[in-house]
Amino acid sequence: MYNYSALNQYRSVDVQSKVAASSPHSLVAMLLDGILHKLALASGAMERADISAQGQALSGGIRIVDSLRASLDYNKGGELAKNLGAIYDYIERRLLEANASSDPGIISEVRSLIDQIKSGWDAIPPELRGVD
Repeated sequence: MYNYSALNQYRSVDVQSKVAASSPHSLVAMLLDGILHKLALASGAMERADISAQGQALSGGIRIVDSLRASLDYNKGGELAKNLGAIYDYIERRLLEANASSDPGIISEVRSLIDQIKSGWDAIPPELRGVD
């Protein structure tokens, strides 16, 4: 029998190691990857009609969006930070709606928004990213 507790501990240590060694830019990139992973899990759960797994995945996605919003610096980021904050608020509301209605179309919409944010984030030149 596979020891899932040990696997989860390993994953936790792996994530903690990556976080400790990452720049702020890399941390945001990890959060964006994390929400895309949660959206994929939620989509799969919707297809299987697994309401519990769907709720867990979407709740995890909402927590990640909360973390992204908390990372915004409205003083330094100005209009861009304000716009991202509004997008993150919209995404959270849509994820709540997706969970209540089990609508995979909403998941697709949110994935598209996150993909756009991620492509912009990934396009930041390395010299502006900070230390990795």
